[in-house]
Amino acid sequence: MKQGIHPTYYTDAKVICACGNSWTTGSIQKEIHVEVCSKCHPFFSGEQARMIDIEGQVDRFRKKLEARQAYVQEQKTRAEAKVSPRRPIADLEMGTRPVEALAKAGITTVGQFIEKLNEGEDVVLAIEGFGRKSLIDIKKKLRALGYALPESTGTPAV
Repeated sequence: MKQGIHPTYYTDAKVICACGNSWTTGSIQKEIHVEVCSKCHPFFSGEQARMIDIEGQVDRFRKKLEARQAYVQEQKTRAEAKVSPRRPIADLEMGTRPVEALAKAGITTVGQFIEKLNEGEDVVLAIEGFGRKSLIDIKKKLRALGYALPESTGTPAV
């Protein structure tokens, strides 16, 4: 063994805990300070309900949990609003002509349009300024957004 390269070993090194407990052991340091020992740690002391909150870990976890719950609630609200029958027809990004034609007929929301569509496609096509292409486009957009539309009963007489 080489001489002079090994640290000094203290057989009577003192260990001091933050709770005030102290004991002696062997170490290369004369004095050791620790935050938790077998007398104050919940696992060894039997106080399982007591949590050691170092640097606010529990608070940070709770904030993350609350943020996650708020995010999930917001996503749920957005999904419900996406298929709301009160959604304006103008939000569907159709051309101005079909939107104005439906507005003249008193149809301003998706729910009103679907009710009219339940009566039949020929009733919707009877609206002045609203044609077959507009009907096909609006039905595609509504289906893409997740709305349940009635099945068409064939081609109406034009």
